[in-house]
Amino acid sequence: MEEAGEGTMRIGELSKRVGVSPELLRAWERRYGIAHPSRSSGGFRLYSPADEAQVRRMRGHLARGASAAEAARLAGAHESEAHPPASVETAALGVGTVELAAALESFDDARAQLLLDKLFATYSLETFLTDVLLAYLNHLGERWEQGEVTVAQEHFATNIVRGRLFGLARGWDLGEGPRALLAAPPGEHHELALIIFGLALRRHGWRITYLGVNTPVEAMIDVAQALGPRIAVISATMQHTLWNYLHDLTELTHHVSVGLAGPGASDPVAAATGARWIDGDPVSAARTIAALK
Repeated sequence: MEEAGEGTMRIGELSKRVGVSPELLRAWERRYGIAHPSRSSGGFRLYSPADEAQVRRMRGHLARGASAAEAARLAGAHESEAHPPASVETAALGVGTVELAAALESFDDARAQLLLDKLFATYSLETFLTDVLLAYLNHLGERWEQGEVTVAQEHFATNIVRGRLFGLARGWDLGEGPRALLAAPPGEHHELALIIFGLALRRHGWRITYLGVNTPVEAMIDVAQALGPRIAVISATMQHTLWNYLHDLTELTHHVSVGLAGPGASDPVAAATGARWIDGDPVSAARTIAALK
């Protein structure tokens, strides 16, 4: 396994040192610009002592009661300080996303649908998926962890987003492009990122066969044998899930090329099964797979 260079560390080591999960570290990096890791030759994030210090400052401000956005600003890495002033378009996108969050978290279905319509009509699909839906879902997850939103608010919001995503997914199995089989194994209940990945991959001309969450690996094998997809992308949010199905996933790789994605995927489990590790957010991961055509 490729080692981190002197003075740098992989995300797992940083997670242990600062007491923040790898998933939340990635979310802080995407949402607020917390930490600026370099990349190893193998594509792994490498964090410096300065990155560690910044994460510790973020944690400290959160512990003193600051919101995630305020904690990031105080830690010196809020987006508005780390980058030049936003363009008018970017500012408008930010306002639209804030309005969407307010509608979703006040259980205003009609208002949320109108805002989703407006944002989808205004921006490209990739911008809508990345800067609206993924950005909101990441922020929602952080705020849920901090106790800033209720279970009811989180469920309502994710169900609205899920409905919109499946609306966009109609007909994604049509065409002549290569086919991708998408699924998550038993015990996995989070599917929004996997659907977003499928929509982004469809944008590159691929056909999507979606089995969803809690799918037995044996069923994935049956479908792979029947349809002959170019790749099966298996998503997991928990690391132990993929390790629990190591034998079955290895068997799946005998029938189809397999990619492992999501926070629960890693290079070690991919290597152990003969699969490919697909790192990055769902939209960038789709670009990686699209390049395999």
